[in-house]
Amino acid sequence: MPDEPGSFVFLYGGDGSGKTHLLNALCIESRERQQRAFYLSLKRLPKDAIASLQGLEKLDLVCIDDLHAIAGDQAWEEALFHCFNRIRESNGRLLVSSRERLSALKLGLPDLASRLAWGLRLQLAPLDDHDKLAVINLHSDALGLNLPNEVQQYLLKHHDRSMTALIHSVESLQKAAITHKRRITIPLAREVLKTNKE
Repeated sequence: MPDEPGSFVFLYGGDGSGKTHLLNALCIESRERQQRAFYLSLKRLPKDAIASLQGLEKLDLVCIDDLHAIAGDQAWEEALFHCFNRIRESNGRLLVSSRERLSALKLGLPDLASRLAWGLRLQLAPLDDHDKLAVINLHSDALGLNLPNEVQQYLLKHHDRSMTALIHSVESLQKAAITHKRRITIPLAREVLKTNKE
């Protein structure tokens, strides 16, 4: 994300491409640099939570995830349009993500579509297996977890391959290993994945 005040990025990619993880990582990195940052997922908000877009212009970085969830909703589009303008006027940085490219979004407010086209537009491609293993390793290291290579391979071959599911599995493995005082092995991974499916 560009560091310049007033910068804007529109990020798009399919489910599991890592948009949410990237937005959250940017917020964490900004906070570590003593900046005020906020992450907001539009698909997790109730329809009447439009007020959550108020006051975001006071922050250094705002990351708004899941734009596709409100596309076509006039009230949300207008609120986001005004939020965009306030953030830009206050020289804040804004990153908006969607699973669809800007031209494919069914936005009813032309002015919002126009604003979203102002900045840098980037596509996130799905990760290949090598990259997924790298993310699993980074996340495991961050948790202080030694995740054996054969367990990593097992997760890739026998589980939902989306990054969200893989990260969740690593965290479930950590919890199970601590709770049951067991080493992380393929049999433990098998038990955890079976429990997660139930």
